[in-house]
Amino acid sequence: MLLATSMLALLRPTALHAQETELRGEVSETAILSDQQRKARQLALAAQGQQAPVNAAQDNAPARTYLPASAGAVPDDTDAGAATATGSVFDPPSATDDTSADAAAPPKPRRRPSTASQNAADPAKDKATGKSRKKKSTTAATDATTTGATTSTTDDDTTETDQEAANRRAVTIDSVDRQELDRGAERTASIEGQDKKAEDDPFAATGVKWGSFVIRPTIEQGLTATSNGDASSAGTSALLSETALRFSAASDWRENSATIDGYGLFRETVSGYSVHDEQGRIEGQLNVDLDNELRAIAKLGYEAVPESASSPDAIAGVNTQPLRQTVDGSLGIEKDVGKMRYALTGAVTHDFYGDAELSDGTSLSQKDRDSTLYTATLRTGYEISPALIPFTEIEVGRRTYDQRIDTDGFERSSTRLGGRAGLELDMGEKLSGEFSAGWLREAIDDDRLEAISGATVNADLKWSPERGTTIGLTGVTTVEPTTIAGQSGEILYSGRLTGERQIRANLTGNAALGLDWRDYVGVDGHDRTLSAEAGLTWWLNRYAGLTTRVRTEKLTSNLPGRDYTANSIFLGVKVQR
Repeated sequence: MLLATSMLALLRPTALHAQETELRGEVSETAILSDQQRKARQLALAAQGQQAPVNAAQDNAPARTYLPASAGAVPDDTDAGAATATGSVFDPPSATDDTSADAAAPPKPRRRPSTASQNAADPAKDKATGKSRKKKSTTAATDATTTGATTSTTDDDTTETDQEAANRRAVTIDSVDRQELDRGAERTASIEGQDKKAEDDPFAATGVKWGSFVIRPTIEQGLTATSNGDASSAGTSALLSETALRFSAASDWRENSATIDGYGLFRETVSGYSVHDEQGRIEGQLNVDLDNELRAIAKLGYEAVPESASSPDAIAGVNTQPLRQTVDGSLGIEKDVGKMRYALTGAVTHDFYGDAELSDGTSLSQKDRDSTLYTATLRTGYEISPALIPFTEIEVGRRTYDQRIDTDGFERSSTRLGGRAGLELDMGEKLSGEFSAGWLREAIDDDRLEAISGATVNADLKWSPERGTTIGLTGVTTVEPTTIAGQSGEILYSGRLTGERQIRANLTGNAALGLDWRDYVGVDGHDRTLSAEAGLTWWLNRYAGLTTRVRTEKLTSNLPGRDYTANSIFLGVKVQR
């Protein structure tokens, strides 16, 4: 009996549950086409001013709306008319006495507008006033009649057709998170998180700010083991304590500039050969731009150095060599006229000597060696290109001694005259500097003394074949007057070839080769000095490091008692700020 009742219930024709709850509605293609044709006729009659006939049966029928699973597949039905039965198995069931379902028909689901639609609906902002303004609808009624599409007005007073609304793409839930934020509302990153430019030399001294100058001091302390304590023919091995102080200061002025550089070197014997050496120098330079394309360069310096034990004027058998002090200064004016370059420089150098302390406790005066040199140099150059400027120089000067006649009865004052030609290079970081060659002559007032004259060679070049490597070449020609009886003096040619290489960011290597040639005037004699040096500096951090260097020096002379050889090694600590 139960089985028969179940079969009878299954065979009874009943409406689908989905159709009763109106979740899906009609899916008949014929019904959809009929509904669209009916709407088109109603629009045409409305345009002609006529009223569409009303179907009473349709008005009394419950409203049926096709709601697809994917919203927006077909235009929304905005009319309240009822669908016409087509005889299909998918037709809705006939109306029943229970009207509660029809009376409380579920509302039409509204799709979330897309980002493009939201942007279109947002009021445009006037860039000048910042006020919002509403977009006006430009859709005309005649366009609706021609296209057969109805228009619906949104809350923002913007209009769109039913077909456009149906074809709108639904936005995703996380699309709002991907919208561009107002730049003014963005969160500012922390200072530590900002991109920083890598430093060219992360272990370079940072310096100390003092007024309008940045000062970079350095101190080096260590021990030197040497085979010749004072680099002389009588020197022996010694262990020396060596302290070196250096500093540089540069201004941060907007237009003009100034620099100050100085050093101090102190050497004291720990064991072995007795050495007590103190020397130092400080110099400053000021560059000022004047009117009418004029530039002024002023220099001033002071130096205190004891007489070298290998100097031709060194005094034998003394405890301490005399101290030589030098005060020098110069003032130059430069002017560019087209491609021509002109420079006029005046310089003054004053040397004065202390007394020499003899081994017997007495002192020997060196006042007859005090002198002052006045020079004036005129340089003329022509700019072939910004990198090449050949030039010529003419130098005139006068050397005067504080004592017109020395202790041996010679009148040592002299008149200087020289000329040279050279080339100035400016190729940026690759190559810069200048070199020149010429002739120099100093005629001594005393006719018994031969004039000091000879060729001159000067150079100051910097070459960087690659980043982190610097090669330097310097050359100087110096006139060395003397007060030795019967001698005029010497001409000293000094040349240095240096190299510095940044092996790693915290490891720097340096090397140097030197050649000195001293030619004695009035005496058939000469000295040749060869030197070589190599060193390493390993920075533990930005402010402290370990440094070491080895050096060898050898002097060979055709004069008796002047040859010597000195080898040394230094190990110490270097601190900078």
